[in-house]
Amino acid sequence: MRRVTLFINGTCKNGKVVAVYGTFSDLLSVASNKLGIKASCLYNGKGGLIDDIALIRDDDVLYVSEGDPFIDPQNETKVRSDPHGAHTDWLTLNIGGRLFTTTRSTLVSKEPESMLAHMFREKDVWGNRQDAHGAYLIDRSPEYFEPILNYLRHGQLIINEGINIRGVLEEARFFGIEQLAEQLEVAIKNSQPPEDHSPISRKELVRFLLATPTKSELRCQGLNFSGADLSRLDLRYINFKMANLSRCNLTHANLCCSNLERADLSGANLDGANLQGVKMLCSNAEGASLRGCNFEDPSGLKANLEGANLKGVDMEGSQMTGINLRVATLKNAKLKNCNLRGATLAGTDLENCDLSGCDLQEANLRGSNVKGAIFEEMLTPLHMSQSVR
Repeated sequence: MRRVTLFINGTCKNGKVVAVYGTFSDLLSVASNKLGIKASCLYNGKGGLIDDIALIRDDDVLYVSEGDPFIDPQNETKVRSDPHGAHTDWLTLNIGGRLFTTTRSTLVSKEPESMLAHMFREKDVWGNRQDAHGAYLIDRSPEYFEPILNYLRHGQLIINEGINIRGVLEEARFFGIEQLAEQLEVAIKNSQPPEDHSPISRKELVRFLLATPTKSELRCQGLNFSGADLSRLDLRYINFKMANLSRCNLTHANLCCSNLERADLSGANLDGANLQGVKMLCSNAEGASLRGCNFEDPSGLKANLEGANLKGVDMEGSQMTGINLRVATLKNAKLKNCNLRGATLAGTDLENCDLSGCDLQEANLRGSNVKGAIFEEMLTPLHMSQSVR
């Protein structure tokens, strides 16, 4: 029975002594199990390729590879230590086909818990693969690895123009270099342009209006028009749902059939605006001015302000025939001389509301709160059946 000593290609440590028996394939199988690799080639000490078991003699030293060329273990880089015991031997890394030469100390000292530090702190612990020239093979992007290696050399993050910082971040995460990854994340965040929350101007809206057919719904949902001058514009059929229209000047604007659901109209001026068929469900118009507005549509389409916040609004002289103000809040509102014929005011809060001179014929006030409300100079008497409290 013959016996041989097996080493992984390019090394002369952690060898295994095995018995030679059976076929050449049996020996490769034993080598795979003993060395933990997928053995496919055997070399003798001079680099000769062995392809027949008959060529193997007793006590031969063989080098096992996974198909890569023979690497002479005598050419292995010698380890030298500085006076303090730090690693100083030179290494060559083959990163995606590009060679980088550095010291072991550079790779292990700056970030001792990183993957690179664990890979190169002790020789061959990870079984790092090498190319024909002894460079360690790492399948990563060289252009993103270069800033990382420079960071490990001098501790400064320097990224040349034209290199995507996000690519460097992914490499830093891959190699487990946490401090660098944190710096890169901050740099990416600082490089992002600030979110533009500036209000849309009249000029910008007019440009959109000119490019949109009259009866097409222009989608302005959630946009910011705060403080904009939109007076006298044709804003029919526009979707302003959840838009910010606070302090806007909308005097004499045509908002026929517009959707203002949940929009913010606080402090806005809508005097003389056309609001036929408008949808203002749950909108906030606290403190807004709606003097002389027209909510009455001859075709019978009713404006819907159900659940709206209309605290302190001034709606004096507005035409609101058939309007739906169900469960709306009109506390301290001014509704003098308004036409509220057939209006739905069921469950509406009318506390301290000035309704003097209003036409409330056939209006539904059931369940409304009229505490402190003023009903002087009513055009038609308010019947008890119209209000419960």
